[in-house]
Amino acid sequence: MKTNTLGRTGLQISELVFGGGFVGGILLHASDEVRREAIRRALDGGINWIDTAASYGNGQSEEVVGWLLSELPEPRRPQVSTKVAVDSTGGSYLDQIRRSLTASLARLQMTRVPLLQLHNKLGDDENRLPVDELIRPAGVLDAFDALKSDGVIDHAGFTALGDPAACLAVVETGRVDTAQVYYNAINPSAGIDVPAAWYSENYQGLLHCCQARNVGVLGIRVYAAGILATGEQHGREIPVTSNADYDSERRRAEAVMSALADVSGSDSQKALRFVLDQPAVNAAVIGLAELAHLDEALAVPDMPGLGSRSQQHLRELWASDFGQTA
Repeated sequence: MKTNTLGRTGLQISELVFGGGFVGGILLHASDEVRREAIRRALDGGINWIDTAASYGNGQSEEVVGWLLSELPEPRRPQVSTKVAVDSTGGSYLDQIRRSLTASLARLQMTRVPLLQLHNKLGDDENRLPVDELIRPAGVLDAFDALKSDGVIDHAGFTALGDPAACLAVVETGRVDTAQVYYNAINPSAGIDVPAAWYSENYQGLLHCCQARNVGVLGIRVYAAGILATGEQHGREIPVTSNADYDSERRRAEAVMSALADVSGSDSQKALRFVLDQPAVNAAVIGLAELAHLDEALAVPDMPGLGSRSQQHLRELWASDFGQTA
């Protein structure tokens, strides 16, 4: 599988990353035998990175990653990134993040991780973290710098969700090494021009900003919580953007797949190929529920790109905000 340099980190990351989250859920909901087989197939297919978080299953995902990788010889083990969420009313950010990371490392059975990412949504609304809490003295970014000095992390990043202007502001500080960017064929606004009256968060300019500052990009929600992959509800379609209820997203997914009718492959393969066609995305984090989903994903890097005609159909669809404008 192709690898890309993850921004300024210099790390070589496979263009597919094994996601350990709740939505796909194979590390949380499958049997031990299936979990082992999933990791084996991922590694055999060229995946060299697993992305997890302290909040995935309240630490269960990290625990599973820890024991799965402990069974492998060290040269075969992939890189692992994890995440931390902070509380703006919870006191010292350095103390909060250090406690969380210490617990994560214990679950992962590791002494350090190459990448730690902030997991809070950003913005001034309730349940979001204001940008100033990252950039002020003794803020989150200072805490990350301290952990780098301690040698328990090599690089630090953030999940670019919430207020788009806040996400851009964090990248523009030049102090983050990576960004997890929401990018899929339902909401491609981080990398593609969309109407000003776009139905949801408009992350316009975010991927360009990351490229300009050599910030590594992990594409997240590439299947839009599975809605781009299947018409069957699995109960874990948790929206992370506004105006993204299941029925409206399902209609948008159907419109996308109609625009891609001439492209070969399953719906999930088309959705993933769309993300891999974006040069600003260094790696796509894939959520998996079954081994068959992994097999489908592993075939996508060898599939041809979507092609100019299909891309034009998508641009026409987005230009009308999925039929909402003339």
